[in-house]
Amino acid sequence: MFIMEFNPTREYAAFLDKNDDLKQFREQFYIQPEKIYFDGNSLGLLSKRAEASLLTLLDSWKQHGIDGWTQGENPWFYLSEQVGVQLSKIVGAKPEEVIATGSTTVNLHQMIATFYKPTSKKTKIVIDELNFPTDLYAVQSQLGVHYENIEDHIQYVRSQDGHYYTYEDIVAAMTDDVALIILPGVLYRSGQILDLKALTTEAHKRGIIIGFDLCHSVGSVEHSLHDWDVDFAFWCNYKHLNGGPGAVAGLFVHEKHSGTKPGLAGWFSSDKEKQFDMETSLVQANDVSAYQMGTPHLLSLAPLLGALEVFNEAGIQRIREKSVQLTEYFIQLYNHYLSEYDFELSCPVNNELRGGHVFMTHADSARICKALKEKGVIPDFRAPNGIRIAPVALYNTFEEVFEVVQIIKTIMDEKLYEYFKNEREIVA
Repeated sequence: MFIMEFNPTREYAAFLDKNDDLKQFREQFYIQPEKIYFDGNSLGLLSKRAEASLLTLLDSWKQHGIDGWTQGENPWFYLSEQVGVQLSKIVGAKPEEVIATGSTTVNLHQMIATFYKPTSKKTKIVIDELNFPTDLYAVQSQLGVHYENIEDHIQYVRSQDGHYYTYEDIVAAMTDDVALIILPGVLYRSGQILDLKALTTEAHKRGIIIGFDLCHSVGSVEHSLHDWDVDFAFWCNYKHLNGGPGAVAGLFVHEKHSGTKPGLAGWFSSDKEKQFDMETSLVQANDVSAYQMGTPHLLSLAPLLGALEVFNEAGIQRIREKSVQLTEYFIQLYNHYLSEYDFELSCPVNNELRGGHVFMTHADSARICKALKEKGVIPDFRAPNGIRIAPVALYNTFEEVFEVVQIIKTIMDEKLYEYFKNEREIVA
């Protein structure tokens, strides 16, 4: 991956776009005129192929009724596994290790219920204090099943500066009383990438099961979950993978755990050859399918067929390379044009340590985000004072990055943010 030379002109941005070998994918997405969408790390845009795959499933319902479970272009009974095959290519896993099922939070509950096996000496779950809150809530509620004083059984990884973790801080939390570790692949605020391979090795040295929340890393960085020997991982598919709001989530369980009884079982945990025998005892699938529960949410699953087709056609390696170039270019422009406006760049500047977005903090972040939206730019505000900027490789351009920096400069020069209240909306 090359480090781009820097030239602070619009002409250079146009040059970069002309030489972008992913530029043809932009036309496959619905781009709104007069808008610059830099919030793809919260919700990716709709692709025409995702729309088509949803309409195809609706048509199969129209044409086949209940026989759509086994007939039509994409029989519903096998759709979760079919999408899982596509996801496995993105996360570096075997097809039988990945399934599209549930939501991020549901899948995390399933993994804790399955792999958290406290003993008299090992009762703690390690989680980091900067993690997305749903993970904290799930851990707390699962511990509540076992213990009254749940805080006695949570081991937090603490950040020294409120933005990043050191490798040493995380490893130090892997004490003898830890039974399970749950960490993010990319920190959702700062965008710091954690070293999943090294952390997995350290956990396993201590006999600890370890799993990762990949919501902000899947589709923006490369993974090799099987080869890294990760025990489990879970993620949403509506951010960088463009599966749509409420898209069915992804789940990875390493093949070494095949046969492990699901902590939360349902009829879709069944061996597919036995599922409709309607036995009173579960005959579970012998792969990741065992960690499904109820009937798949097919209308939230169908768009992924088209969305992931686009993604895998482009390839995670090329997507990662352009993603790094886009965020690196933003940082270069930030340093050139925005350094005098009291922003703090609170994401890694090292390309190898930064995920798919840039994070800036400012005392007036909420009102700056509102001013950006007024100017047609869609960023993401994160309380209390953060702005996330996520140029996405498949549909954003270098010229858009240049334009956004110029708009921010204008907002700050003309104090346009002062026309807005410095408080978040209902949805930040």
